[in-house]
Formats: sequence, structure tokens, C-alpha cells
Amino acid sequence: MIHEDFHCEFFFIRHGQSGSNATPGVAVGANFDSPLTALGEKQARRLGRRLRREKVTFDRVYSSTLARAIRTTELMLEEMGEGDRRFEKIEALKEQQIPAWRGKPDGEIFTPETLAYMRAKEPDFVPADGEPLRLVQRRVATWIEDEFIFNRELTEKPVNLRVAIVGHGAATKAFFQHIMNFDAKLITRMGMDNCSISRFMFNRYGWFPVCINDGSHIHEEAEGGIGRVHA
Repeated sequence: MIHEDFHCEFFFIRHGQSGSNATPGVAVGANFDSPLTALGEKQARRLGRRLRREKVTFDRVYSSTLARAIRTTELMLEEMGEGDRRFEKIEALKEQQIPAWRGKPDGEIFTPETLAYMRAKEPDFVPADGEPLRLVQRRVATWIEDEFIFNRELTEKPVNLRVAIVGHGAATKAFFQHIMNFDAKLITRMGMDNCSISRFMFNRYGWFPVCINDGSHIHEEAEGGIGRVHA
């Protein structure tokens, strides 16, 4: 039983622009562990400045094990005034992996026949030698549920946690489909900008979306507040 005063607010953050993101016309970046571009580093710093300006602090911080997510987290924390803070790198949070597609032109991969098959199978489509989104969804969900949702030692107490999880576009959207149960077709069709924030609240009544793909800080360092939410 989840305690009536258990509240966990999640900030799901996509990494800043990577070299792969900045290479148009390629199905999957040639470098699966592509670093941030100069723009990606600026985005991560803007993210951190916004969080600091709005007096947001995190009780726990995690990133995927890929370089672009780790560097985004480092720069975010630096701008928040926590540059020496350590955080956990979680293998389960890494992006969908499709080795055979790396560096290949879109036109070579996404033939009419392949696109038709992808639309028919949606998250269960197995790309070449890679992971189907359903498997990515499962590994992300398993880690989050083991770490928080089904962690009785944590949830049976009155707790108020704010958690940052810095990860990737497809993996994070697949997890959102798991907790929100929307049409699986939307996983590949919903937007998630680099360094955007998606906030969710979890308590004894389940998951509650607060905002998805908030990237206002990327385009302009706008004023506004992010308060702690009790859904």
C-alpha cells in the first residue's frame, strides 16, 4: 500500500542536441554515443539556469549512460549551482539501439515496404538487429518501477521527492505510453525537443501528467515558476 502522504514529482528531461540530432537525412546517427554539439551545451545550460531561477531543487538525479545525457546533466547541475554533485548513470535509460541502421541514409532504410510494416507493427516492430520500442519501454519502466513505484521501503512512508531523469526521446516517449496508455502510434509522432522538460506526479492514486515537452527555456529564458505539485 502506498502511503497517503507519498508524493514523487518526476522531471523527465531529454538531452541537448547531439551530433546525431544535427545530421539530417540519416536514420540513426553513425555514433551511437554521440556527444553534445555546441548548441546542445547551450541548451543544457539554459535548462539549468531556468531551474535555478525558478528555485527548483532535486532530491535525486539520474541520467542514462550515454555521453549526451551525462553531459546534459553535468551542465544542468553546474548552472543550478551544484557542479560538484554526483548522480547515478543508469543503463536501462539509454536510447533505443539499432546498430545496423547507424549512419545509413533515410532513403535506404525507410523504403515504402519498411514504412508500411512499421506502421502495422508500431512499437512491436523489430528494426534490423535492434530493439523494438516495446522492449525499450519495458526496460525503462522496469527500472523506474523497481526504483520508485514498487519500492515498498520508499512508498510506505510519508515522502515528498522531486526526481530528475535525463534521458532520450524515443525511450522516454515509450515510457509515457506505458503510464498514460495512449495509442501506441503516438510514440513516434509526439514531439520531444532537446532539453525539454516533461513533469509527472506519482502518488497513491497513480500517475498524473503536469506538462509534456516544455522547452520554453530553450528558445528564450522566459520568466515563470515551477512549483512543487501535489496531484
